[in-house]
Amino acid sequence: MKIEELAYHKTPLGELVLRRRDEPRLNDITIFEVKLGDEFLMSSLFTEAEEQLSRIALSPLEGELDVVVGGLGLGYTAKAALEFENVHSLLVIDLFQEVIDWHKEGLVPLGEYLTADQRCELRRGDFFELTKTGFDTAQPGRKFDAVLLDIDHSPKHFLDAKNQSFYRSESLNAVRDQLRRGGVFALWSNDAVDDEFRQNLENIFGKASGYNIEFKNPYTGGSSVNSVYTAFNI
Repeated sequence: MKIEELAYHKTPLGELVLRRRDEPRLNDITIFEVKLGDEFLMSSLFTEAEEQLSRIALSPLEGELDVVVGGLGLGYTAKAALEFENVHSLLVIDLFQEVIDWHKEGLVPLGEYLTADQRCELRRGDFFELTKTGFDTAQPGRKFDAVLLDIDHSPKHFLDAKNQSFYRSESLNAVRDQLRRGGVFALWSNDAVDDEFRQNLENIFGKASGYNIEFKNPYTGGSSVNSVYTAFNI
């Protein structure tokens, strides 16, 4: 199996690698993968739950929507959001400028799609820090209709230990304060729904749901499960 390294960067969180490979076990389909240190962040083979993050969160909303996505990755959550015609603006925040550059330079399959859409802005920033001060530094006090998060593996499995504090009440309240009334905070998780976390979201936002997203796993011949949480500011 041939693996081609498309980009390599040293970061404070470890070596950030974008690679492409043909998978002989799956008729040589081309797969793009992102790694950070020893962690696999994303694969273009498994994108169902990332796309459902946008679809489940945005489908109930009406009118022109201003949306934030935390975590760019390979861009599948952002692309699914842009498929909604009523999305007026999409601000995608990523910690690494290098990941944004992959899209601008056409190194990843969705790069041209995202950068060509005038509604979409890719901006470097620390999503978790911006929770405290405002997601849009160019427009202080700006509120959004949806905030979608796909960074950590789950509310209990973090890429950076300091992210742990985000999943507590104070930070989640700060997210709620940046939502318009009726807006939604939604979160992707690599694990099945954790009802304790879902209940915490409900206590803070007023209404919350958890959805297990089942998808085919060609390596096992069975299914795998991720999840999506939604919390509405009622």
